[in-house]
Parts: sequence; C-alpha cells; structure tokens
Amino acid sequence: MSLHSALTAIYEEYFSNVRLGRVYATPPRKSSSLLPVQNKTVPTKDNSFRPSSLSSKQHIYEPKRSKRRRQRSKGSGQLVVGLPTAPSPQPPVLLWFRRDLRLCDNPGMIGALEVGAPVIPVFIWAPEEEEGPGTTVAMGGACKFWLHQALSCLHTSLQRIGSSLVFLKAESGSSLQTLRGLLQETGARTVVANALYEPWLKQRDDLVLSALHKDGIDLRMYHSYCLRDPYSVSTVGVGLRGIGSVSHFIRCCKQNPGPTLGAPLDPPVSLPTPFHWPTGVPLDMLELARMPRRKDGTILTFVSLGISVRREHMLSVYRYEKESGRADCCNTSGLSPYLHFGQLSPRWLLWDAKGAKCRPPKFQRKLSWRDLAYWQLSLFPDLPWESVRPPYKALHWSSNRSHLKAWQRGRTGYPLVDAAMRQLWLSGWMNNYMRHVVASFLIAYLHLPWQKGYRWFQDTLVDADVAIDAMMWQNGGMCGLDHWNFVMHPVDAAMTCDPCGSYVRQWCPELADLPDELIHKPWKCPTSMLKRVGVVLGQSYPERIITDLEEHRTQSLKDVAQVRLQFKQYVDRATGCDLVPLPPRLVSEALGIHGDVEVRGKQFLLPLITRMEFKHQVEEPDSDAGSNPYNAVLKGYVSRKRDETIAFLNERDFTASVMNEGVQRRERMDVNYRKMEGLPQVRQPRGRARRTPTAKDKFSIVPGGVVSTLR
Repeated sequence: MSLHSALTAIYEEYFSNVRLGRVYATPPRKSSSLLPVQNKTVPTKDNSFRPSSLSSKQHIYEPKRSKRRRQRSKGSGQLVVGLPTAPSPQPPVLLWFRRDLRLCDNPGMIGALEVGAPVIPVFIWAPEEEEGPGTTVAMGGACKFWLHQALSCLHTSLQRIGSSLVFLKAESGSSLQTLRGLLQETGARTVVANALYEPWLKQRDDLVLSALHKDGIDLRMYHSYCLRDPYSVSTVGVGLRGIGSVSHFIRCCKQNPGPTLGAPLDPPVSLPTPFHWPTGVPLDMLELARMPRRKDGTILTFVSLGISVRREHMLSVYRYEKESGRADCCNTSGLSPYLHFGQLSPRWLLWDAKGAKCRPPKFQRKLSWRDLAYWQLSLFPDLPWESVRPPYKALHWSSNRSHLKAWQRGRTGYPLVDAAMRQLWLSGWMNNYMRHVVASFLIAYLHLPWQKGYRWFQDTLVDADVAIDAMMWQNGGMCGLDHWNFVMHPVDAAMTCDPCGSYVRQWCPELADLPDELIHKPWKCPTSMLKRVGVVLGQSYPERIITDLEEHRTQSLKDVAQVRLQFKQYVDRATGCDLVPLPPRLVSEALGIHGDVEVRGKQFLLPLITRMEFKHQVEEPDSDAGSNPYNAVLKGYVSRKRDETIAFLNERDFTASVMNEGVQRRERMDVNYRKMEGLPQVRQPRGRARRTPTAKDKFSIVPGGVVSTLR
C-alpha cells in the first residue's frame, strides 16, 4: 500500500469514529472531561505511525510529494470531514438504567462508551420484581412520585448531549423477556448496567446474567450504588464483637479494604446514537406519579420539598455536626432522595465533603451507616419483615388500629409527634431526629409493631430505602443487630429539636397562638387561654390518645422481660446479652472456609449489644420504668442560643437567683471602687467549670463562678 493510501485510510477511520462518538479519552479523575481524542497519526522514518502530540522540538520526517499529489490528499481529507453521519455497522450497546439515574460519576455509562459502539439508554419498569418477597414495600407511592421526576430529569440530561432515554414496561413482569425483545429489535450484543444489592434484585440480575450468557449476550455489571460492595465486606481480622454498630463496620472495611474508590468521573459531553431507536412508551404510561385519592375523589399532592441539589446547599450546612437534630431549622443537607435514586453518587458526596472547608465528619459517617444497612440486608434477606433476634418474634404487640391511624395522620394529641407525621404526609420527608421521635412513640409508648411503622415509612417517604428503613426500625423495635440506647420522650424531646415551638406552629397551625412554654403540652393550658386562642381539645385539636406515658413504658419493659425469660436459650447467661443465630456467610468467615457453611441441627449463636435497661428488667420483671436505674428515656435539653448561666440558675429556687444577683452587684461595686481609688484588682476565686450531662457544645458549659457563688 502506498503512503498516500495509508494516510487516507487512517484519516477516514479516525474521523468516522469521531463522528460516531467512538473515540474517547481515558476516563478522567476529577477535573478532566470525556472529550473526543484529537490526536492525529503521522508517519515516522520507519513508516510506522504515532500520535502528533509530540513535542514541537522533535523533528518528524515527511517524504516529499508533488504539488498535485498534496492537493489531491488535501481534497480527500476535506471530503471525509464533510461526509454526513452514516449508520454504524457495529451493533449498539444497551445502557440499562435502574437506579443510578445520573450522568456524572456513572461507571456503567463510561463502560458503555468504552465498547466503542452506539449507546441506547433504556429504563425498564418491573414493579413485581422491585417489590421482592414478603412485605418489603420497596416502591411506595411517594417513592414512585420521586422516581418519576428523577427519570424526567435524566431524560432531559440525555437529550442535552444528543441522546434519549427509552421507557419500557416489563413484559409479563419480567425484565429478562423485555431485554430479549429489545436485543432482538436493536441487534445489540452487549448490555451494561450498575449493580443493585437488594438480595431479590441481585438474584434477578444473576438469573438475567446467566440467561443472556446462554444467548451469547455480554452483560457487564459495574459497582456504583454504595461506597463498598456489601457482598465483599469481611469480618476477617476484626471478629464479630460489636457487630451491628457502624464502628465495627468501619473497622471491617479498614481491615479488609476493597478496590480504591478513586475520584468521581466527569459526565460525557455526548453519546454515540444508533441509526434506529427502539420503540418505547411515554413516561406517563409507567404510572409512577399517580397520587392517592381521598374518599371524596380528590387527589392528594405533595407540598414542594424545597430541597436543592446544588453543591452550595450541602456545604452551607455548617451546623450539621451539632445542630442536625433541630426540626425548626434547616440544618440537614436534604440529599437523601437524590442519593437513594442515584441522582448523586455516594463517591461524589464523600469526595465533595472531604474537600469542603467545613469537613463534617458526621456527614461522612452517615454514608458508612448507609453501607452498613446494605451489608445487614445482604446477611439477613428477611430484614424488612422478620425480627433478627428470635425472642422478640413472640413479643406481644398492641392491635389498636385507632392508635395506628392516629399516629399515621398526625392526630395523637402530642404536638411534636403530630407535626412530624403531618410533615411526612404532606412533604414526604422529615429529618433523622424526628424519625427517631415518631418511631419511639409508636414502639415504646403505643407499643405497636415496628413492621407497621416500617411499611408506613416505605409508602410515604420520598427517600424510602428498604435497607436503611428496615435496619433502623429493627433497632428501634428492639430486635435488630443493634439496640437504640434511648427512647425519645414525645414532650421533653421538643426542648432539643423545637424549643420555641416554630416547627409545631408550621405543621399544626391550630396551635400557633399558644405560648412557647405550653405549645408542646396544650392539655396543661388553662381553659381561658385555650378559649382565647380558639383551641378546643377534641375538636380543633385532638385529645391525647394515651395519657399515662410512664405506665405504657413500664408495660413495654415488662413485655420485653417476659419474652427474654421465656426464651432463655437466646440469652447469654454470663453477660445477659441477646443471642442471635449467625448467617452462613459469617460462619464460613469465622471458620476460615470459602463459601457458605450449613451445619444440620446446629446453630452458631452470637451475643449482640443489648440495652442495659432490658438486662435490669429481667432481674426485676415487676419493677416500673421509673425505678429502673438504666432508664433509656432521653430528656431534651436547652442550650442552643441560650444563656447557660440563666438556664442553670432557673433550676434553682428564686432565693438562689436573688442571692447570686446580690453577689454579682457587690462584686461590680468593688471593682468600680478599686478602679476609682487606683487600687489593684483582686482576683476572684472561681470554681471549676463543668458541663451539663447531655450537651456537648460550648454553650452547655456552666461557668465556674456561678457554681462557686451557690456553694
């Protein structure tokens, strides 16, 4: 072949690849973007070819050619550039979107580009497969509503880079059949997707992988949804002590590190499009945005969440570390629904949080909690509906449907609980502290089963996540791998999260005119005050569904003590901790055997973290909750933006306050006198500063001088 023919062939191949989007740079780290490669090939002395991006100081020899030959070569190159885009003979690649609904930092999308063929993005809606076994409620009404919006945004983003998203309904509820029909229609031989980690979805993907492999189709899965693949986490070198806690999980990840996370990937600037697009359906036909109807036929709608996905929003939450529990202030990022549907990747969030000036460790730790939840779900596939601790399966729960309905609708008579549940119903979201408050009220005071709360959350939260909700509700329901070591009091907890009542006034407007000190307990308001502000308990605002909170807490502890005494084989005699049968995967790791181990007729029992309150109740099953020295009820405290000296003195009687004011007045007079007379100031003895038992911020330090003056 002549030199001119070789050059012409190379240029034609290169420009064809550029037009079809086949030529891309190596996937970037952080600052680069996926741009078409612009390197040309030129001949060397030995007639081989190399990129022309060499240094300008290097001399490249080009053989001399006649003027007519150079013009013919130049014209040929111009003709190649001006050719219209031709259909590619190479079969396209199916990019199967499931939950990582984004362009930025999407390994599956980069993997599809690396194939070097046209890319067809598709989304297949298979609700039967999403739900899984049991009562997982993986896709509730609020979650579907958010999914509809996320898919619409992804479709718009793909259109901006010259592509599109094909929506399909699964044929006969099977993603495999739909994929086979799509492969036959498009002629594609490769399918690319990001992995999912729910056990039933992983099993579905394994079946699809096996079936497509038999058909000669290449299915490539990429890890992206979690920071760490839950099926790769190992306890080797760490042991099982403390399992269920995030600290144990972090130690396991550090002891057995997986592949490095790397930097987030930039989005592609374009996607190579196929000559023929498959036939899809409109997004509305998936019926994801259908809202529930009232009995009168009206349709419920969500209040706008007002959550922004801008980078500045997350970094501006400078109070997240200590103030994320406040319900009356927006001190949380609000990114949980974006993270659940993969609109943001956890790697990008971690990378961005580490690069932020505020560097909130608590925020980064939340990402570890998320990975921990998926690890637990991989170990216990029945986590959403079956108690992990065997004795608590026999726990006696209340069956009062009126209490459950009042809790769901925010009509319990306790303003803080009602405000949180109304926020959930109207907006599909509440912060983590308020989720603890309403869960504690349902389980510890109403004594309703945790499964009821889990299902309601799954149906009403826009960020409803099976793994996270199941883990947290099991821990709150006393039967998970970990135990909550606290119970949120429905009134006293307001001192921490809503001290001035702003949150209650927003979501319970009928109580807006009550004073701050009584808005969280309207039953203590004088009748004249209620009449003046237009509040009628039982009409404009409901009466309390339970009045004696201490009695209900005591009954809950007695029920727990009863089941622990009934199933003594699941209680460690030495420590009093609950015992749980180990999953086969953990047994094989403990024994150093590859693969799951099954031992007939034997159970490997592991002691778990158990609340001290329960251990003491077993020793004295007839005692009440108030006499339990390990009472777990968490009392709220006031410290934010408050004068801690005044808060401390208010706990003493009026005489102590007057005495302190007199001492301070005499001290000021003495200081002024010495200044006027030119005498040296006397250093006043001060006591040792101390902290209040529950607070950990600088506002909770009681000045030492106050302590010394009261002695």
